[in-house]
Amino acid sequence: MTAPGTPATPADRALRGKAARKRLPRSAHGARLPSVDRPDPVAVLERQGRDRLPELLPIRYGRMAASPFSFLRGAAAVMAADLAAAPHTGLTVQLCGDAHLLNFGLYASPERALLFDLNDFDETYCGPFEWDVKRLAASVAVAARENGHPEVRVRRATREAVAAYRVAIRQLARLGELDVWYTRIDADELLPLVRTARDRRRVEATLGRARRRTSLQAYGKLTDVVDGRRRIIHDPPLIEPAGNSDMAFLRKIFSDYRSTLSEERRRLLDRYRFVDAAHKVVGVGSVGLRCFIVLLAGRDADDPLFLQIKEARQSVLEEHLPSGPYVHHGHRVVAGQRVLQAAGDIFLGWMSGPQGRAFYWRQLRDMKASADVAGMSPDDLRSYARLCGTALARAHARSGDRIAIAGYLGNADTFDHAVTDFALSYADQTAADHATLGAAVEAGLIRATPGI
Repeated sequence: MTAPGTPATPADRALRGKAARKRLPRSAHGARLPSVDRPDPVAVLERQGRDRLPELLPIRYGRMAASPFSFLRGAAAVMAADLAAAPHTGLTVQLCGDAHLLNFGLYASPERALLFDLNDFDETYCGPFEWDVKRLAASVAVAARENGHPEVRVRRATREAVAAYRVAIRQLARLGELDVWYTRIDADELLPLVRTARDRRRVEATLGRARRRTSLQAYGKLTDVVDGRRRIIHDPPLIEPAGNSDMAFLRKIFSDYRSTLSEERRRLLDRYRFVDAAHKVVGVGSVGLRCFIVLLAGRDADDPLFLQIKEARQSVLEEHLPSGPYVHHGHRVVAGQRVLQAAGDIFLGWMSGPQGRAFYWRQLRDMKASADVAGMSPDDLRSYARLCGTALARAHARSGDRIAIAGYLGNADTFDHAVTDFALSYADQTAADHATLGAAVEAGLIRATPGI
């Protein structure tokens, strides 16, 4: 036995993970019996929307009604309740909270290297590691079925996402702390994984588009000269002008946001001046939250910086787990992103707005890009699923006890097959929930605006 205050040895930590199998055997992850008192999925979504901008909710429902995968993207709260209704391992990490396939992608490090990683953290919270793994696996199963893949290929892609996570965690468990912290997935490492020349050309094109997605590119696409002044283009209802009160609010909270940056980044931010701002609709699950984009100018008008200010609400995981250390939801999102990502946005910060609402700031475009999951062949989806599983393991290893998790998972593929069974079952549930939303729209109980 170690003395009080003495760090546990790697062997002790591995044993802790193996002991968790007694609480929840690895094979038990495959069981998914819907709770008899499972909340109606539409009711869960409506409850989420109570304090959102009501005029935008039809856009949210319209986007979610488009397909089962779109529904899954917006239904993190529904899945959180389902996961919480089942036993868990007790091996906690900083969860992404919404680790579906499209919440991974490319972005630029502060050194301008193009990295692949998690890229959405609105729901980040401390919880059981397997919740993120199960959401990723479910998203693979839903996407594969939506693409028309044979069921054997659906199962294979789903299983490989989970296996990649297990293998990566076990590899990371053998590394020292700094080696784990500095581990990252460089975009250029993706090319050797591509088998055919056609696929290599497609990946190279994706990387090229990502490198061009900067504030300068957004400047040409999102702005125009109006009465001799540069202004953000209005594209109702997705981009609306910020009124005088919003402009005053944004200018007022700017100094609070600035104070959450490190000193050298505050100096950099001070070199920019405020030009214009607008409301912007983003994502699927986020539609209805208060979100702005702000245009700043640096050296001259041709040196732009776009920042996004997004409202941060309670994580969908929060009502199902013990209280965390953050009372400010913007701080929670920023802190979660900083620990989970291999490298972070230099302008990432947070502050409070009117009525105590929490917000966080980040760059709007910084070489960001996501995969076109809808266009993937079975082989492509399988490769991408493996990549996402590996990236998720790297993120979890930075915040949780990777050695205990590796001890729990072990060398065998028991966990892989069990979570795959769960994911296929949850894909069925997602299809049913999507149909429930469609029926509510058809009956006029929910107003949905399609195609926006």
